[in-house]
Amino acid sequence: MPLLHVENLTRSFGSTRALAGAHLLIKPGEIVALMGANGAGKSTLVKILSGVLEADGGTMRLDDRPFTPRTPSEAAKAGIATVHQSTDIVGAAGLTVADALLLHRFAERSTPFFVSRRSIRREAKAMLDAIGFSLALDRDFGDLSAADRQLVAIARALANRADLLILDEPTASLSGDETRRLFDILLRLRAEGLAILYISHRTADLEAIADRAVVMRGGRVVGSFKRPIDFPSAIETMIGRRLDAARPDARLATGPAVFEMRNAQLVPASDPFDLLLREGEVVAVTGVLGAGKSRLLSAIFGVARLAGGEMLLGGRPHRPKSPADAIAAGVAMAAEDRHRSSLMPPAWPGNSLAATISLPHLAKWYRNGFLFGGRERREASDAIARLGIKTAGPLASIWTLSGGNQQKAVIARWEAEPSRLLLLDEPFQGVDVGARRDIIEAIRARTDRATLIATSDPEEAHEVADRILTIDRHTLRPVATDAVSSAIQGTYA
Repeated sequence: MPLLHVENLTRSFGSTRALAGAHLLIKPGEIVALMGANGAGKSTLVKILSGVLEADGGTMRLDDRPFTPRTPSEAAKAGIATVHQSTDIVGAAGLTVADALLLHRFAERSTPFFVSRRSIRREAKAMLDAIGFSLALDRDFGDLSAADRQLVAIARALANRADLLILDEPTASLSGDETRRLFDILLRLRAEGLAILYISHRTADLEAIADRAVVMRGGRVVGSFKRPIDFPSAIETMIGRRLDAARPDARLATGPAVFEMRNAQLVPASDPFDLLLREGEVVAVTGVLGAGKSRLLSAIFGVARLAGGEMLLGGRPHRPKSPADAIAAGVAMAAEDRHRSSLMPPAWPGNSLAATISLPHLAKWYRNGFLFGGRERREASDAIARLGIKTAGPLASIWTLSGGNQQKAVIARWEAEPSRLLLLDEPFQGVDVGARRDIIEAIRARTDRATLIATSDPEEAHEVADRILTIDRHTLRPVATDAVSSAIQGTYA
């Protein structure tokens, strides 16, 4: 008997139909991978299961009983625990691990007004012991690694004896060792009878732990694949077209030098290195988390300072004191966390697709303080057509777009004005295969600049770059493109 039975589920947002008769079966002690392009309906389905949204139609049964949660609290009490990709809502710097584990309890009416530190530690330890986790209870949550934050989130989610655990991109910010540690825990929980719905764009994750893959497209489930999962077929089902060889032919850059680093040191103890980027080439820097990829891009963009050496842009010294200096010099950057660095909050003015693209160009596009929307809308309309952004129009809120389409909008922002050097930090994080191909085509179509991409995924580096460098202990090293996967102790085992 299935633990969860979803049948003919529908949900619309105005004229947009997010779910068009979705169905899903999950058995106890089973890990089911949920695959689908951005906008396929995965997030809407998960939000309905989690009690964040209500369905327009269809039925859900949990443990053979009607299941219609109206709030996340109702879903949790019924036995569904959800861990989202971002762990920011799990805790904050200044809270201990024990505090973060019991944070949800503090808001309950039944919680006493005065709670002792000893009782907090005792209850938090009991939560961890119940599922076999080991974390230092007095450690500051702000000092935890991404993997340990995930463990806190999972432990808190399972505190109510959940029957189904939903994980949304849990390894997006994890290193290879952290990913393997998480997988060991998930496989143990599965053996104990827990059902897991696992959402990820990383096929290596799914191949490692999934018993079955369910594919969504257009708000429906369009395919199911048992282990061993035929991922090429699953991806073709997901995007609705054949998956051709994705690797572009590497180009030998012969254009003028755009950017140089000479005898550069990212941190005082690191070995110095040189870097040369030429016009028209796409260079990927890849390595494990903490190796220095983001630090490298931050130094070029004026967020961090070099510990030693020099940088040249167009043959002239490049010493940006701020991102504004870097932008003025012709350097553009899309940071790793697009939600924090590139998108206006949902409740703020200027959260439309058009305004998202125009934000860093306001002083140039609107002189003397006069704001006219014509340029914004033209640039947004061009980006929609060129990048295949799925949206209701230029004035639609950026927060109504799927993750892949949000990332396309961020890329479009820096396509709207000429630049010498484009920096992209983890540009494919949380982006499905179809959107990734569109973004890669847009990146490689521009031959009037150099592009430097930081990615922790060797497969992504191999797919997008003309040339690949590895980074280890904040030092760059070249590597042959066809050998990059074996050269990096990266995300996948």
